[in-house]
Amino acid sequence: MAPVRIVDVGYVPAPAAAAPPGPIKLNAMEAQWVVAPVLQHLLLFEGDQLPPFDDVVRSLKSSLAATLATHAPLAGKLHHLAESGEVAIRCSAADEGVRFVVAETDADARRLACDEDHDVLTFVGLVPEVDMYRLPAPLLAVQATRLGGGGGVALGLTVHHAVADGRSLWRFVEAWAAACRGDAPPEPPPCFDRSRVGLPGGEELARSVVRKYMPDLPVVPMPAILQQDRLRFTRRTFTLDAPRIARLKQRIVRLGEAHGAPLRRPPSSFVAVVSLAWTCAVRCRSFPADDNVFLFFLADARDRLDPPAGADYFGTCLTGCLVKLPARELRAERALAAAAAAVQDAIREMAEDPLGSSPGWEFLKLAGDRTVPIDRVVNVSGSAGFMAYEVADFGWGRPRRTENVRMNHDGQVALVRARDGGGVQVAVSMLQRAHVDAFKSELLKLLGSDE
Repeated sequence: MAPVRIVDVGYVPAPAAAAPPGPIKLNAMEAQWVVAPVLQHLLLFEGDQLPPFDDVVRSLKSSLAATLATHAPLAGKLHHLAESGEVAIRCSAADEGVRFVVAETDADARRLACDEDHDVLTFVGLVPEVDMYRLPAPLLAVQATRLGGGGGVALGLTVHHAVADGRSLWRFVEAWAAACRGDAPPEPPPCFDRSRVGLPGGEELARSVVRKYMPDLPVVPMPAILQQDRLRFTRRTFTLDAPRIARLKQRIVRLGEAHGAPLRRPPSSFVAVVSLAWTCAVRCRSFPADDNVFLFFLADARDRLDPPAGADYFGTCLTGCLVKLPARELRAERALAAAAAAVQDAIREMAEDPLGSSPGWEFLKLAGDRTVPIDRVVNVSGSAGFMAYEVADFGWGRPRRTENVRMNHDGQVALVRARDGGGVQVAVSMLQRAHVDAFKSELLKLLGSDE
């Protein structure tokens, strides 16, 4: 690991006229994310097309200021409203704005961008650290780092998960990148109106979530899973191109038919990829054959609510899906088909009742569920539909690599659409390197590769 040296720390404020007139109260769906607050993503750029680093920093700062005209709440902070027992975003002209860190490191840009294994220590140093476990807490921080090894730039983002999910994060990056290129902002503009998400119980439900999961505000409790030393994890990224995913889908269909259990419908790319990752993650570890193993993932609920929240809703609008199978089924010949059918069933149940399915929007309930041991859960974050590479062109080309830096679960899988636009990038995080090596071996075997 090469050390990261902080060169400058400043702030980019939102335009005074853009500040919302009053606090934006979190709904219940968002309030639970106060205890699991951190989204951290890293964009790595390298190549001859990069402008001088000082020019990059100036462009990023000026375009961020322009983007905050439509995303002003991100320049504010999350506050505890003690009088009402709620949590809300407050943003005013008196706020400092978005923390902007400028740094440098001798870490080799090409190695960071191209190695299959993550340089976890360096990646962590390339995203800004923010204390989100005491309110008021900032909502967004940015770090631009000059890289060594012939030149490169790392752009790190830390975002509070209570105010943005993955879809919102990448829409913000898209708007920021467009402003940096000098292009028109994407349409429609973001909407921060929390009334768009109509949950039974409304504000009282939100207050009950706050009382239940964070009774000692302004101090926020840290979940046990986030207290693990994330520097101990081994993380590795694999890219599945479109032809390989197409063959994977065909194999899943054939396996289902061959074993007399055809799938209800052909698997989507998401279903195929997470079924593959779940199977690999179970096979690379030792679980009793008859014990249940689990897959957890979050689904965007915007278009599934009644009425829909709308594609322009900027916030965290997610509902949870939990899938379980006996471990032996994921070690059997038809494992991929069994996994895909179970994932499809969970998605269907969620679509029929996005708020009432289990675990549904209140995913924190799982933390106290003794029937779902955390060490037997594969947790999927991100989406094969997140076009992280396409939207993050700030005027000097697509990033060479983008990664989710906050992967604190032994058995976490992070997805984005691959850089080529047709495949899927799959990052896996495990405590033991031997398990990651075995994961790769199973992956190549199930894909029919002799690489």
